Amino acid sequence: MTIRTVIVYPDEILRKPNKTITVFDDKLKELADDMFETMYENEGIGLAGPQIAENKKIVVIDIPDDDGSQGNNKVVLINPEIVSKDGELIESEEGCLSVPGYKDKVQRYERVSVKYQDLDGKEQHFDNVDGLLAICLQHEIDHLHGKVFVDMLSRLKRERLINKLKKHGTASED
Repeated sequence: MTIRTVIVYPDEILRKPNKTITVFDDKLKELADDMFETMYENEGIGLAGPQIAENKKIVVIDIPDDDGSQGNNKVVLINPEIVSKDGELIESEEGCLSVPGYKDKVQRYERVSVKYQDLDGKEQHFDNVDGLLAICLQHEIDHLHGKVFVDMLSRLKRERLINKLKKHGTASED
């Protein structure tokens, strides 16, 4: 397993189209393992392919147990699609491994249903999930569509963030 470099916003890699995965082999399993290792190393709970410069439709998620430990709730989603968003829009404070050191409040749907494939290519579903998993699914699947959570913030907040990142040398001059 290899810890990969996390791509930092506003790098254009995060905006590129992501390819549908059609080959379910050992290379894909290795990519998923690398993604989990990278996510854990960076203290995250979810990671999408484009965040490590793999523009493929793959997401890994591991929601921590009540005691904060991880490893018991690992899921790999290949070619995930949100099939329904239900309930009210709720405010959630989010961070992102591609936007290090920054958190802000965004609106997400209370519940979602998602269809995806597992590492063997078998179709799977999350039906009507809520809580942190619902928020994480929406956040990570957004990455597969070239969207970062800060895109949901006001223009002023985004401009301030980009200026802060440039000042600290973590954002490129666009």
